[in-house]
Amino acid sequence: MSFLRSATVFAATLMLALAAHAVPKVVKKVPPEFPNEAVKKGISAGSVKAKLTIEADGKVSAVEIVEAEPKRVFDRAVIAALMEWKFEPGEKATHEVKLVFKNED
Repeated sequence: MSFLRSATVFAATLMLALAAHAVPKVVKKVPPEFPNEAVKKGISAGSVKAKLTIEADGKVSAVEIVEAEPKRVFDRAVIAALMEWKFEPGEKATHEVKLVFKNED
């Protein structure tokens, strides 16, 4: 009987841990602008992975660039756009996103 009770407690703990790491739901996305500097340098594509700190009220309070290709070309545009994103209110969380740039002009 104690094995069954332990398994139930473990399962409940696991479900709570998974729920705590649920992906925050975006309610407002702002696309980043393609930087003029990139166009001037002949860069037509790239990607940036960023880590967001999301407050309990759903507002983004910080953006950290994790990876960027090419480096430092799209960072400012990504930070400016992601600071405008809004999420459903909940617990304070961090979340990673990857934004891909493609200039087809």
